[in-house]
Amino acid sequence: MHTRAALYQARYGHPDTPVPDAGSALIDQLLTHRSVRAYLPDPVTDDTLCALIAAAQSAASSSNLHAWSVVAVRDPARKDRLAHLAGDQAHVRQAPLFLVWLADLARLESVAAQAGEPDEALDYLEMFEVAVIDAALAAQNAVAAAESLGLGTVYIGGIRNRPEDVAAELQLPSRVVAVFGLCVGTPDPQVPTAVKPRPAQSVVLHHEHYALPPQQAGLARYDQAMAAFYESQQMKVRGTWSRHTARRIRDAAALTGRDRLVEALGKRGFKLR
Repeated sequence: MHTRAALYQARYGHPDTPVPDAGSALIDQLLTHRSVRAYLPDPVTDDTLCALIAAAQSAASSSNLHAWSVVAVRDPARKDRLAHLAGDQAHVRQAPLFLVWLADLARLESVAAQAGEPDEALDYLEMFEVAVIDAALAAQNAVAAAESLGLGTVYIGGIRNRPEDVAAELQLPSRVVAVFGLCVGTPDPQVPTAVKPRPAQSVVLHHEHYALPPQQAGLARYDQAMAAFYESQQMKVRGTWSRHTARRIRDAAALTGRDRLVEALGKRGFKLR
């Protein structure tokens, strides 16, 4: 049984992490979140999927528009094709359930047409942001729900590498695009995972106004925590978190195909005015 102090120490990767007096079983569960990339073949049942989607739909939705959808993929051949499109990620193939979360403005377009109203606002960046945020909020609710049932998950941002091909695979209409995938399944106990540390709250929490310089001490400490994590997990990461992160944003090639996302979105019917 983990003590609350141990949960905080693991989450921030430091033995001196402050532990707040406020707490709950839900917060304790969230603190144990980890990415799972190895799964048992046990299926995720329709009953479980129903519960996960109910949790997802319980997330907030901007203006109650519900501008998201999700495609549940279990077919091995389709998962194999999606894994290839997402950068050849083996865990997409292995997970018994792969959820593809969509920014979906097609439903709103249909609602407006049925009501005899124009839909010009759908052409603006704001509506695309609404759809992406709604999808992210819904998915994170589903992740928390899955973990409460003993399932593991990992997000797949690589689903944006080739948006047009993913759209063709899933038969997405205009004004619908996949924003990320999510593997779901029972974690393989033979492939243990660890909680990945997060930066100190001084890096992300600002009081009254934003300030960049005070973040530096927390980032230096985070470099140390992540170096220890890389070593403990035998990860082939060279240098510190800061160095690794800098390489991830140094040029368009580092975006692994997503540098042309604006072009792809235009082809998918998003004008982004």
